[in-house]
Amino acid sequence: MASELIKNYEKIRDYMREFYVYGFKYREDYSSKSARSYDYEKHRIESWLGDYMSFNRTADGKNVFLSIDSRDIVSNPLFQSLRSKSFTSRDIALHFLILDLLHSPHVSLSHKEILEGIDKQLAEMGKSITELCDESTLRKKLKDYEGQGLLCSFKEGKTVKYTRPTEPSLTELYLAIAFFAETSPLGALGSFILKRDEMSQFPLSFKHHYITSALDSDILCQALLAIRERREIVVKSKAKSVKEGQIRVVPIKIFSSAQNGKVHLMAYDLRLQKMVPLRVDYIKSITLGQSYEDYESLCQLFSKMRSHIWGVSMKKDLDDTEYVEFTVEINKGEEYIYNRLIREKRCGFVEMIDENHARFYAYIYDSQEIIPWVRTFITRITSVNFQNKHVCQQFYKDFDSTYKLYFKDEGESV
Repeated sequence: MASELIKNYEKIRDYMREFYVYGFKYREDYSSKSARSYDYEKHRIESWLGDYMSFNRTADGKNVFLSIDSRDIVSNPLFQSLRSKSFTSRDIALHFLILDLLHSPHVSLSHKEILEGIDKQLAEMGKSITELCDESTLRKKLKDYEGQGLLCSFKEGKTVKYTRPTEPSLTELYLAIAFFAETSPLGALGSFILKRDEMSQFPLSFKHHYITSALDSDILCQALLAIRERREIVVKSKAKSVKEGQIRVVPIKIFSSAQNGKVHLMAYDLRLQKMVPLRVDYIKSITLGQSYEDYESLCQLFSKMRSHIWGVSMKKDLDDTEYVEFTVEINKGEEYIYNRLIREKRCGFVEMIDENHARFYAYIYDSQEIIPWVRTFITRITSVNFQNKHVCQQFYKDFDSTYKLYFKDEGESV
């Protein structure tokens, strides 16, 4: 556990992202509170990430940021901030007294027996239980621990008894858990399991390791809970597209990009009555609402729309799509080009039109989203057809700019 503890993770998430992950703010830019607050927060983060902090000095001041080489780390260092928790001396004392009494899954005690056990242990130290807790506080603590999975309860006659849950050995699943911890948007769960069971970290490193999603773990957890329970949620977001700073939606899916690491919550906007994508790293908080009765129909609607979603853009009209087509040349021995088209086509279609040419085509909501991918085939493309003429013109304009960059005059290569 980190030596510095936090209570409001929303504040520390924003602070870490703006000052350290993006690294574009200075001490003078911290206007939320006093300069002393900046120093306090900086000290707190240094206690978790001191080995990864760097700084630059410019005319504007000292700029602090995180410097992490994915080849040199075996686990996401940002998970450390999630392991911190605020507590009082009474909280921590009560925590260890309860777990000491319920030291094994084979030991089960009632609320009254636990209270008596704590009273006995405190009496041996010359203290009274009234200094630590009362009957109501203990009952709330036991219920809280049961909700967190630290304890479980069962009835013996009319008496409710508490015990430690049996924890299965996860050693055989080590590689799967470690891989999940470093690649999943909610990898914090895997990291906690590895830490709890004292397993060694993942033995592989990643060329492209998108670690910043760790800061949004609590947001994702709330979103996934709402999806599982089919509930409405109120999302507070700093995105410009969210008017008045909050929006009431029904969450449907989580989309995570393997290209840039961005995570989106795909949801149904109850006010606008259409599907919308919400950037998870823009979300400040999620509040769970009531169950949504017609949830299945929204899932069916999204399933139909998904066949036209290339990235995350969607439209209210299901059939308002844009046609995209391009043909690439595939020479002898270059079957890997065709295999790549098949592997990366997403919602598109691929067909061979002759021995040396393959055609890709798709009906998607936003042609602009597919442009970066199309460009990767630029030296092999023989024809392009975009229904959206503006996007088509921009594609050729970018190609022309690139050509001029490498060829000063016609026929003269740089």
